Amino acid sequence: MAKAFKYGLKGITGYLEPAERDLLRGLLDDVISMLESDVKENEDPLTALIGLDMDVKQPSDRALLRLLPNVMKDDDGGSLEFRQLTERSVRENKIGALKATAMGLDKDDLVLTPEDATRWSMALNDVRLVLAERLDIRDEADAEHIHSMQDWSQAEDVESYLALVYNFTTWLQESLVQSMMAARQAKS
Repeated sequence: MAKAFKYGLKGITGYLEPAERDLLRGLLDDVISMLESDVKENEDPLTALIGLDMDVKQPSDRALLRLLPNVMKDDDGGSLEFRQLTERSVRENKIGALKATAMGLDKDDLVLTPEDATRWSMALNDVRLVLAERLDIRDEADAEHIHSMQDWSQAEDVESYLALVYNFTTWLQESLVQSMMAARQAKS
């Protein structure tokens, strides 16, 4: 059974069972696939180098849109221009954090440096955003309903299974953030 992240003499440490590592690795790979699906292969190298993507569009997948939201609520043109200038680097940063976190799962001991902890937090947040969208969490009542599902033996359908996975990643991220705050307080 997983043990929450905690801050101590070794830094930020945690523990996941092999099955939990496999589950998390699969979730990370799924989100990586979502973010990589729009990466173009035959693109002008200079354009790619400076991070421009003039062909980018707002994602039609709601979960991908949660990962790559519009920055200006009532300005589609401004949001598109910002997306053209930044989306490539945002995707690359997210993919980098997700891949680094997945590689961290290959080690038996989860001992995170401050940089590792930041990448893990980013990756877990992206996984949670995708799961929340797939579970159609729109308000506090939806979140409470999902949070009430805690017993793995009662997972009877895709929604209840996703809810349990969402709750697991939420718990993992919360313990990581608390550990990061404890580390920060210890250094001040």
